[in-house]
Amino acid sequence: MIDRLCDEAVKEDTAVACFYFDFAARNEQSPVNLLGSLLRQLVSGLEGIPEVVVGSFRNQKKVIGGRGLQVSGILEMFQTITAIRRTFICVDALDECAPEHRMVILESLGQIVRDSLDTRIFVTGRSHIRSEVERRLGGAAAFVLIEPTGGGIIAYLRERLRSDTTPEMMSSALETSIIESISKTASETYVRTIQRQCSANLSLTNS
Repeated sequence: MIDRLCDEAVKEDTAVACFYFDFAARNEQSPVNLLGSLLRQLVSGLEGIPEVVVGSFRNQKKVIGGRGLQVSGILEMFQTITAIRRTFICVDALDECAPEHRMVILESLGQIVRDSLDTRIFVTGRSHIRSEVERRLGGAAAFVLIEPTGGGIIAYLRERLRSDTTPEMMSSALETSIIESISKTASETYVRTIQRQCSANLSLTNS
């Protein structure tokens, strides 16, 4: 999807910025780091840096120790930049973000959408953060459920096995065993998840 947006951005006056959360780096991936990364990507696509952005950085350097930008300051710069061109912001694996950071990030993304009418935000994450997203973004959020299919899982496994760097260690029997074992485990996990969701819905209905 990001590749498609980037291809479209070349044809039109559109900006694309993206960020991927990693559970292993969740302590370092703070709201300031996320917003700062997105801001740098947007600024790098401009012919010149807006004076508002330059001025904000200069003002922070005047503070003792050269304090870095805060969330509020970055959001002000976002509003200036996104007013210039249509903007797409993609945040992947939001569920991997630390909960205390996620709250601030969702509120910040909500403010960006409210202040910049020509900005669109695409967020991916596991279903357990849906209620959080709904609370922070309100009616601005639309949800699409993406589920793996049995054929899709098998096709992915075959592709990964074909790119194995030690193919001489892989026999056809072992390949078949790996595909059958992993695809079965994935299928059973999916069924259990659906069963839990159905049970939850039933209990809500009965209450």
